[in-house]
Parts: sequence; structure tokens; C-alpha cells
Amino acid sequence: MLPAIVATDLDGTLLRPDLSVSRFTRRVLQQLEDHGVQIIFVTARPPRWMAPLEQIAPAHGRAICLNGALMWNFTTHTATRIRGFTHGEVQRIVTDLREAIPGIALGAERHTGVVFDPHFVSQHPHGPHTRWAFIETMVDVPVGKLLAQAPHLDDTTFFTQVHNVLDDRALLAFSGAGGLAEMTAPGVTKAAALAQWAADHNVPASQVIAFGDMPNDLPMLTWAGTGIAVANAHPDVLHHADGHALAHHDDGVARYLAELYNLHV
Repeated sequence: MLPAIVATDLDGTLLRPDLSVSRFTRRVLQQLEDHGVQIIFVTARPPRWMAPLEQIAPAHGRAICLNGALMWNFTTHTATRIRGFTHGEVQRIVTDLREAIPGIALGAERHTGVVFDPHFVSQHPHGPHTRWAFIETMVDVPVGKLLAQAPHLDDTTFFTQVHNVLDDRALLAFSGAGGLAEMTAPGVTKAAALAQWAADHNVPASQVIAFGDMPNDLPMLTWAGTGIAVANAHPDVLHHADGHALAHHDDGVARYLAELYNLHV
């Protein structure tokens, strides 16, 4: 039996290196939906980065964002199923990180936008939903994902220090951005959010196929009945995946699906 749900990461997986979506990929996604296959995007992206993808949004109009911390509705531009840190948890984690790693810069992704420490270095354009303030002072809405960077430390040292501070108070993930530590609340993963989505639609894991490229995708690939890594994936993902697709610059996800479902594109 062919999978009833196709779950895919976006950056480094479905999207090309320039973040575009080819006409071939668009046609494949549309044909799958025409055949009753459900598509669900599962991404580390925050809601503020989802607008450019509205043109390829699945018919149901939803995506799993922030590594599973919330469900985004493309149509209403609203978030549901927000699973994040309490204000008390944010305060304690931030205090401990600042004490253990002098010079650390922090960010807080929320469904309403992002808050960055004044000294946080962001490589992305700043829109109307970006605020600059020490994140522990912003307690108006829940925090879906914490961000941390320490440019004066190499990645291995930095991630080790962050992991030691967190203990079991948060899940530390790596989605490909060099030097950036991403933290979600315990139990909040792409896999958990995808499992809930599948359960809501009475689809067992065995009928789900998932695609990814980075370590934060591994739990999702392991949970799904079939987990596929694109050729450009992190070595750990390539090693543990059930199978491999072409790289994202070759429309690997779409070409794998076209062959699997015998689509004439």
C-alpha cells in the first residue's frame, strides 16, 4: 500500500538551494493531492518565514512549524497547537545559559514574531514582527523555540556547553544553521507533531513517508514507516534513513515521489 501522507522538511529538502520550488515539484505535489495523498510540510521555520510558501501550500492549508512547536494556517495566518516553554521555564533556562556561557546571545521565536537580544546577529532580513530586547523581559506570549549563538566559540564547544546547561529541560536541535542552537520544550519534536497530525487523520505511521536532511529531521524519519534522506543530507541522516533521494537541487523529493506513485509529470 502506498503512503497516505507525505511529510517533508523544506529548507535543504523540498526547496532548492535558492529557496525556490521548481515547476516539476509543483506538478508532483498537485498530482499527489489530486490522487488523495495528503502533503504536510514539517519545518523548523517560524511562521514569519512561511508567507513565500503560500503558493505551494497543501489543500488543507496547514504546516508544522518551529520543529513541531505549532501548527500554522496559511489561510488565516494564525497558529494553533502551540506547545512551548512557560515563562518560568524561559526565565530559568535563560538565566543559567547567561551564567554558564558569557557573551551568549539569545532569541525567542513566538507565533507573533521573534525577539532577539540586542547583540544577537541575525543573517535574515528584519520585518515588522522582529523585536529587539533581552528575551527574558518579553513575557506577553508563549515561546515556541529558543535560539542561542556564541560566535566566540566553535560549534562543538558551544553545543556541548548548551547541552550541559539544559539537562532535560529542553530539546537541543540542529537544523543546519552554523553556530545556532535551537531549543524546544521537552517532547516537542517534528516527529511528535507529525504523529499527532497522522492520528487526527487515522493514518498509522506505516502509511507515512517522510523526507529530511538534518539531524532535527531524524526523529521524524525514524517514526515514519519510510524515512528518506536527500543526497545532500547530514551524514547521520544519510546513515539512519531507510532510503535516499536525489539532492534538493535535483528536485530529489519530487522525483522520488513521482517514481513511487508512478506519476506522469
